[in-house]
Amino acid sequence: MPKSSGISPERLRHVRWLAGGTSSGKTTAAATLARRLDLDVYSGDRAEPGWLGRCSPEQQPRFAAARGQRPGDIWRGRSPEQVFEAMAGRYGETIGFLVEDLLQRPADRIVIVDYFGVQPRDLVSLLAWPEQAAFLVPTGEFRRDRLTQRYADPDRARANWGDLDPAAVLEARLARDALWDTEVSGQASALGLPLVTVDGSRPIAELASDLAERFRLDERSGLKKRWSPSRT
Repeated sequence: MPKSSGISPERLRHVRWLAGGTSSGKTTAAATLARRLDLDVYSGDRAEPGWLGRCSPEQQPRFAAARGQRPGDIWRGRSPEQVFEAMAGRYGETIGFLVEDLLQRPADRIVIVDYFGVQPRDLVSLLAWPEQAAFLVPTGEFRRDRLTQRYADPDRARANWGDLDPAAVLEARLARDALWDTEVSGQASALGLPLVTVDGSRPIAELASDLAERFRLDERSGLKKRWSPSRT
C-alpha cells in the first residue's frame, strides 16, 4: 500500500513539483528545463497505467474504479461536478504512488514531476521549502484554446472520449477543470505555496527561467549542473 506520511522533506529534496491545472504548459516547461539543465522528468500521466496495477479498491477506490473503463466512460451520463467529485487526486489517492516511485530514483539527480492530479495539501508536508513546488493555473481562455486545438483531430477526440459528442465533452471537461483550478488555487493560497497564472502572454522560455529560479536551479550560460545534497 503506497504511503506518503512520515517521509522527510530532505529525502525528496532532489524533486521539483510542477502541478496545478490541465493544459497549463507543465509538460512543455518541464521538458524545457530538462533540456537546458540536464534534468530528469517524471510524468505522472505516463505512470498512471502502472499505478492501476498496484492500487487497492479499499485504499484507492476512486482510482481503482478506472480499471477497465473505456474512452469516454468517466463523462458518460455525469455532470462536470460529478466527475470532479470522483477525481482520485481530490482524496489523496495518487500522492503515495508518486512518492513510492520517486524514492526508487537516485537522490543525487534532480527530477521534475509533471503531474496535475495532486493537490497542494498532499504535497506541503513533502517540501523542504515552499517554492520546491509550483502550481500552474491557466486562464479559461488559454485552456479553451489549447484543448480546442488538441481535440480538433477527430481520431484524437475519439481515442479520449469514445463515441461521445466531442463538443459536449469539451465543455464538460472545461467546467470540470475550472473546478479543479479553484480547489488547487484555494489550497495553495492558504498554505503559502506558489501559484503561477498562465495566459500565453509569456514565451515558454521565460516561464522556464522563472521556474528555474523558484526551484533553485542553476541556469548560468552553458552550464548544466546536477544538484548536490550539500547545496542549500
